[in-house]
Amino acid sequence: MDDIATLNARLVELEIGRAHQDRVIEDLNEAITAQWKLIDELKRDIARLTAEVREAAVATGPGEPEPPPPHY
Repeated sequence: MDDIATLNARLVELEIGRAHQDRVIEDLNEAITAQWKLIDELKRDIARLTAEVREAAVATGPGEPEPPPPHY
């Protein structure tokens, strides 16, 4: 009878551990999903800012070259 109680206790411990692992996996999945959403948003921001910088560079033109510094 003691063996059955021991096995039952071990089974309960394993089930509890599995439940905790499932929750940790779910939490990690949520964190990764949130990070990917943020990464996608940041990529869009970078693309937008890159386009704005290019447009600004084209709009301002090459400009006049700067004179050399006085120590030349």
